[in-house]
Amino acid sequence: MTTFLYDAMAARLGEARAAQNPGPFPLDGLVRNIHGDFTPMMCGGISALLLQMLHPLALAGVWDHSSFRHDMVGRLRRTSDFIATTSFGTFEQAEEAIARVRRVHAKVRGHAADGRPYSADDPDLLTWVHVAEMSRFMAAHLRYRNPHLERESQDRYFFETACIAEALGARNVPDSCAAIEAYLDTKRRELICDERTREVIQILLNAPPRHLIFRPAGALFMRAGIDLLPEWAANQLELDMPWIQRRLVRAGIKSAMPMISRAVRSGAYRRALARFQARP
Repeated sequence: MTTFLYDAMAARLGEARAAQNPGPFPLDGLVRNIHGDFTPMMCGGISALLLQMLHPLALAGVWDHSSFRHDMVGRLRRTSDFIATTSFGTFEQAEEAIARVRRVHAKVRGHAADGRPYSADDPDLLTWVHVAEMSRFMAAHLRYRNPHLERESQDRYFFETACIAEALGARNVPDSCAAIEAYLDTKRRELICDERTREVIQILLNAPPRHLIFRPAGALFMRAGIDLLPEWAANQLELDMPWIQRRLVRAGIKSAMPMISRAVRSGAYRRALARFQARP
């Protein structure tokens, strides 16, 4: 088997560190702790997708090749499955997931609305998608689980998760808080919000959860995703929220977290995590 992820991790952490793990990340490490927390990850994932759509080449790939118009929730689920597998699976499972994504990416290419060519396996575009995801996952963790997480631990999270992006083909991946902040600041000049962007965003915000039990919380998740955006991104997407609404959303998510955790404890998400964690 081609070892995209193992090679990327060994290059970052050393062969000995990679060899001692049954999977990409330590069993009791920060990455698994953050990625196993359903509610913040859901809020962060929505926020990441909103942010990603500001990049015209990322948007073009979704517009031309994604099933978002009739299955936005399915697209979110597939992304969640990839995160769960690469976070909690064995190296073999993670490598299979990465190889599958790389095969899909190889077919996703075309031209954006402005005529520029794009391809999903472009290293720079892969870096953008990765940074949007990891930065919003961390923002959600800080907002809803541990606002006092020290900067050093945040840096370690970005450093370790960069190997996922590198295994997919990304290059020059920012791997610290400072590098992430500088990267997003630099990318702002490339981002746009046009009619296509607004259409994708509206479809996302109006997509109902598949499971009835989550439908009352669906709108709350969406608002929480907006609230987690950098202020400049929310302004560009025309998704500004009054401060009182932000406070209500945050309070709603925090009060709903215990109930949502109980609801997913016996669901597919928790079963998947338990299956991965039970492996030797």
